[in-house]
Amino acid sequence: MKQISRRSILKSTALGALGVAAGGLPFRSAQAAGLTIGIIYVGPRDDFGWNQAHAVGAQALKAVPGVTVIEEENVPETVAVQKTMESMINLDGAKLIFATSFGYFDPHMIEMAKKYPAVEFRHAVGLWQADKHPKNAGSYFGYIDQAHYVDGVAAGLSTKSNKLGFIAAKPIGTVIRNINSFLLGARKTNPNATVQVIFTGDWSLPVREAETTNALVDAGCDVITCHVDSPKVVIQTAEKRGVKTCGHNANQGPLAPKGFITGAEYKWETIYKQFAASLAKGEKLPNFVRGGFDLDYVQNTAFGAGASPEAIKAATEAKAALVAKTPIYVGPLKDNKGKEIVGAGKSLDNYDAGLENSNYLLDGVIGSLT
Repeated sequence: MKQISRRSILKSTALGALGVAAGGLPFRSAQAAGLTIGIIYVGPRDDFGWNQAHAVGAQALKAVPGVTVIEEENVPETVAVQKTMESMINLDGAKLIFATSFGYFDPHMIEMAKKYPAVEFRHAVGLWQADKHPKNAGSYFGYIDQAHYVDGVAAGLSTKSNKLGFIAAKPIGTVIRNINSFLLGARKTNPNATVQVIFTGDWSLPVREAETTNALVDAGCDVITCHVDSPKVVIQTAEKRGVKTCGHNANQGPLAPKGFITGAEYKWETIYKQFAASLAKGEKLPNFVRGGFDLDYVQNTAFGAGASPEAIKAATEAKAALVAKTPIYVGPLKDNKGKEIVGAGKSLDNYDAGLENSNYLLDGVIGSLT
């Protein structure tokens, strides 16, 4: 039976300032009377993963005075999302829509942006291109690999076997970047650490994720992390097996009260509040925004019981270095086939565009992209 999505309409009644903007500067009051913002999720908002990360941002947005936030969950990547967008626009008066799932962008969000030029549409992956897409559409994204690097720093000090496991959905650039950054973090504190990666083949395959977690533990990995839509199964399975974990997307700490170390999270609320403030002041929204720790677009989950004092100290220092824009990719670096990636004495800026299209696994990562 097809699952029917449920609309939740919640209007903010909170008073006060918007909160804290990127760089630590306080937002001005939004004065956003009549501003309605729609947020659409491909799955449930409480999935302990990708959807929940956006729902946390939406919750923060509801504290903005005068803003009405309209959410719809479990909306498939089909024409159904177009119907949801039209409903939000025509029935609720939405002036800004956040489409949070990869498959919402083309053709669905693009078609709606063409049809409703007075409405702003923003997509949570960096797919918008100035030369081919509507000017009232755009993309936003966080460099979560920076938070995975910090996870790796802590993981390197948390392993006894020197074997770390990474469960990944698909071998695409953003996922590969997270794997490589996790390895570099681990090797920062433990030069003997390796990362064994297994790709499941899709974003949400709970049975496969459980099987893969068990396989990595059986192979000797005593710290497990992942890049799948909902890490819930991975974290819970690892906890049952008595190994430590690092999370992804949202806070999975409650799922692993004994072994959770920390996790890599998006901080969508920063972007959501910035956009609301801009609209309230009549400013044009940027079409393409992205950032890391320096812009407060990503964060690490609060440390859990699996984090030692030594790991906490090292991870905290690593985060501070990334806020200061210290590069993660410092040569010499080779891939796991021996090809040079970064030469000796060179480094890649953490915003280097090439990192988004990573098509290699670094030396130290055990696994293949094919």
